Amino acid sequence: MEYSKQKLDEEKVFKDPVHRYVHVKDRVIWDLIGTKEFQRLRRIRQLGTTYLTFHGAEHSRFNHSLGVYEIIRRIVDDVFDGRPEWSKEERLLSLCAALLHDLGHGPFSHSFEKVFQLDHEHFTQAIILGDTEVNEILSKVSKDFPKYVAEVIAKTYENKLVVSLISSQIDADRMDYLQRDAYFTGVSYGHFDMERILRVMRPREDQVVIKYSGMHAVEDYIMSRYQMYWQVYFHPVTRSAEVILTKILHRAKELYENSYSFKLHPIHFYSMFEGDVSLKDYLKLDEAVILYYFQIWEEEEDPILSDLCRRFMNRNLYKYVEFDPAKEYKKHSELETLFKKAGIDPEYYLVLDSSSDLPYDFYRPGEEEERLPIHLMMPSGDLRELSRESDIVDSISGKRRTDHKLYFPADFLYDETSKKNIKRQIRTILDLP
Repeated sequence: MEYSKQKLDEEKVFKDPVHRYVHVKDRVIWDLIGTKEFQRLRRIRQLGTTYLTFHGAEHSRFNHSLGVYEIIRRIVDDVFDGRPEWSKEERLLSLCAALLHDLGHGPFSHSFEKVFQLDHEHFTQAIILGDTEVNEILSKVSKDFPKYVAEVIAKTYENKLVVSLISSQIDADRMDYLQRDAYFTGVSYGHFDMERILRVMRPREDQVVIKYSGMHAVEDYIMSRYQMYWQVYFHPVTRSAEVILTKILHRAKELYENSYSFKLHPIHFYSMFEGDVSLKDYLKLDEAVILYYFQIWEEEEDPILSDLCRRFMNRNLYKYVEFDPAKEYKKHSELETLFKKAGIDPEYYLVLDSSSDLPYDFYRPGEEEERLPIHLMMPSGDLRELSRESDIVDSISGKRRTDHKLYFPADFLYDETSKKNIKRQIRTILDLP
């Protein structure tokens, strides 16, 4: 039997706290899970530094990837099966793209990407198309199959319906991470009626649509997402940890560029520092490696690198105040000057951090990053954009919320063994007691 149609002798299951079980019957999926590139995801947390805020948030990209696969499996095997708009020929492609969609994430994902100007989607595609165990398995399906999987993840695949299952405003990726992140952080915001949403999903030519009768379940999903972003993903304590993590990597890079002599050569970082990252080097990185270096760097001679690593490893994070850069830019400039006078480097110890989210958007032709809206299928069969039918969704559609905070080490500012008057000035400006 050809490889793409091979089934396991006995169905394999993963016990899962969100979906109860993840079911695997296809030989291709089982083989992909066993590759070293996919197993690496066990060593990368789904929520980066959030475990320093919500101690239960230790779950991995591996957990999440299996969850997205399971949601897609249920959609294509149970909900879409037999419907004329859905082609069974796309089944295996959809399952593989769902399983592998986060394959290229690096340690502490987004912070790491920002510092070294990397793109996890680029690396996901590089793993799928490169000299890897994943590519070897996908190529056994057909010569072009890795290319098709990469195209689905890059959103360039010709069948937009398949793309929308994994990447849209109501996709399997979001439906899994909202519930999974809510479960592991212990909050109640991310819960919604996924069973209902799956039941009312319908395939159309170029996207998944929702039966009108399921509108309230979708409203609940969108509000869950809104709450999760502001209560969990953009939590100020998590952002403080991200700020310090980012500054550690910046400092290490700066020291390397200035020929600093590290006690332990950071060989895992060389290609990052030099801006020439090979796939082989990238795949060697996980959070265990990063935290090992941070622990070593606590003993470095450079006082800034040493201090930042101690802060991160021991959770001695920065404090913060609300800050409006549009109105308070003069205050920021004044603080930078005073920090320098106090002997505290503002580049590493006075950080303005912003978070922004657009909970739901509708299609605006010609705009960058056009978002395909969620469409409701009316009883007549016509499609209506969600916000035109839902007052709840309409109230938040297209409204970007942005939040700015200024982060700093309060312990430095209360240490009056030196520059006492300057530090008091700084505390006054920051409105600290």
